[in-house]
Amino acid sequence: MQNSTAEVKGVARKKKKDRQGLKYEIAGLSSFALAVLVTISLADLGAGALGRFFARIFRLGLGWGAYFIPLCLILLGILLMQRERKISSSRFTGTLLLVLVLLTLFHLQYPKTEVWSYAWAGEGGGLIGALFALIFLTLFGLLGSYIVLVTLGLIASLLITNLSLVNLSRGIINRVKEGGRVIHRCCANPLAQGEEIKQEGAEEERFVPVLVGREEKPEPIRELEKIPEEEVKEEGTKAAPPPVEPIRSVLSYQLPPVHILRRNKGQRDTRWQKHVTENIKLLEDTLAQFNVKARVIEVSRGPAITRYELQLAPGTKVSRILSLADDISLHLAAPDVRIEAPIPGKAAVGIEVPNKEITPVYLREVVESPVFKESTSPLTFALGKDIAGEVVIADLGKMPHLLIAGATGSGKSVCLNALLASLLFRVKPDEVKFILIDPKRVELSVYNDLPHLLAPVVVDPQRAAATLCWLVQEMENRYNLFAQRGVRNIGRYNRSLDPSEEKELFLPYIVVIIDELADLMFVAPSEVEDAICRLAQMARAAGIHLVIATQRPSVDVITGLIKANIPSRISFAVSSQTDSRTILDMGGAEKLLGKGDMLFLPVGSIKPYRLQGAFITDKEVEKLVYFWRQQAEPEYREEVLEAELATQEKGNPGEEEDELFPQALELVVEQQQASASMLQRRFRIGYTRAARIIDLMEERGYVGPSEGSKPRQVLISRERLQRLAESAEGEG
Repeated sequence: MQNSTAEVKGVARKKKKDRQGLKYEIAGLSSFALAVLVTISLADLGAGALGRFFARIFRLGLGWGAYFIPLCLILLGILLMQRERKISSSRFTGTLLLVLVLLTLFHLQYPKTEVWSYAWAGEGGGLIGALFALIFLTLFGLLGSYIVLVTLGLIASLLITNLSLVNLSRGIINRVKEGGRVIHRCCANPLAQGEEIKQEGAEEERFVPVLVGREEKPEPIRELEKIPEEEVKEEGTKAAPPPVEPIRSVLSYQLPPVHILRRNKGQRDTRWQKHVTENIKLLEDTLAQFNVKARVIEVSRGPAITRYELQLAPGTKVSRILSLADDISLHLAAPDVRIEAPIPGKAAVGIEVPNKEITPVYLREVVESPVFKESTSPLTFALGKDIAGEVVIADLGKMPHLLIAGATGSGKSVCLNALLASLLFRVKPDEVKFILIDPKRVELSVYNDLPHLLAPVVVDPQRAAATLCWLVQEMENRYNLFAQRGVRNIGRYNRSLDPSEEKELFLPYIVVIIDELADLMFVAPSEVEDAICRLAQMARAAGIHLVIATQRPSVDVITGLIKANIPSRISFAVSSQTDSRTILDMGGAEKLLGKGDMLFLPVGSIKPYRLQGAFITDKEVEKLVYFWRQQAEPEYREEVLEAELATQEKGNPGEEEDELFPQALELVVEQQQASASMLQRRFRIGYTRAARIIDLMEERGYVGPSEGSKPRQVLISRERLQRLAESAEGEG
């Protein structure tokens, strides 16, 4: 009887133990699943509203430390699956201490005044890291904080691993001694080994070209401009980055932090040197087959292409190399090969071969580079990297205007976004103003309500022509102001202002960006061409700069007058050599790879430079614009808006205005809504007549377009309506 009772109890205990084990396994699997869900949420891979909410909470609280949460959950799951019931208090304390140390260290890299802004952006150590960073900086300073935190980190590691520093150091010393004895035995007879190596290496003596990649820095293009002698520092001394050229900001704005942009996390191709060595042999063998004696003396590897510099034998004609472009492309199995003969400033011919994979150049790499930070011009913008992987920037103030062309998908719109974004990282709304003209209505609309704008993004070609005419008037007004002050340009004018005059008389730079010139030239070719040529000839000293882009570089779009007045040009991939000659006055752009591959011809340069353009995503642009929108609202110039509206009113001279139009416009402004049915009821007219009045209001820019069931937006204010009525009475 007792035995049977004991057996029953044993079975019960076993079942209870199995149930407890099942609970641990369920908890462990749940922990693994939770780790996967947290990873998906943090990586923003479609975890739903709840996932996005928790990801935001984790990033706010822990910053970069949020990415340790999945790892901790996986470790917890392993412990639960192994049925570990207890975790020692010393290990728990050490883990908690190590987490706090890491969060604080993540946040010490930021200036003390900006720790909270980075924390709210989910950077560094989040809110927890920001709090402890402030405490440590206040108590110990920056250097003292690092010393204390490193010490605490070592203590936490000892608590977690339960190791002794003395035993650890003894083990390391013993390992080093043992390694020394092994090396001593291997090197006991070095002479014999050296002779064997020498004999093997003496079998073939071959010229080895210099390989220049992003690990070895060649002579960079840098800013593509001469550096003044007084700016050259003594060798061996480090000078602080100079401030941006003196534009005195009247209002207080905060420039956006660079963490808005994404880092380049792409893996570097470690096999490129092997590919280059193979291509060198193929290239030299191919030329030898056609009786062309040449050898590769240097190789430069960039993000998109690798350039092989050939030194020709005496008496070899350069034209023979040029005629072999297709044969070289065939033997190297390359999609296309561009030959630069000769390379400017070198007694060599360049063979540009596309890389197997294009390495994207993110805008953050350029913005964080020393050459960009140390530039003193407020109109410095990012271009990308050259064929040696060096950062290249340009100064719009010295260009002073820029013409961009490229087929659809070649990277032209991304280049415009990178240009705008790099300027937004440097200048404040009261220093530089933008006028954006986007007839395609899709590329630049994201910049609406940006505080830097002088007017809303212009999408109508007629209004764009009026805006360009207003710019000509603004240029002439600025020259009148310069004459009154006895100065020659905008920089001297702004420096001549007294502090009391600065708020009212300060003149900002104006950057005009036209995304598609072809649409404007089809609607108003003479007005647009005249305005662009006049601005290109005279607007530099007035601080007005043009950036004009088109995907149709034909002679009816880029006319001879426009080309003659805009010497700085960028060409992305185009469809034909004719288009390349139109934009660059030479061929070559038809052989570009697309995806940001460009030829940059700065003012004063004989031949263009090949670059890989800086890349910025739409999401990054939205973040940047949102950052500026949070600080201020745009202050539009009434003269620009009135010039646009006046042009649209004159747009259809043959169409008679309805006699009810003034009354209907007044009704729409009073009611702040516009619909044909409202006009039918109020004026007792038919639908056709009411719809025609509404269409006329839309054409003149008084009301917005139809949005289905939503009411039309009324775009004209009561004050502007009153001014229009007064001007109509004056003309009458």
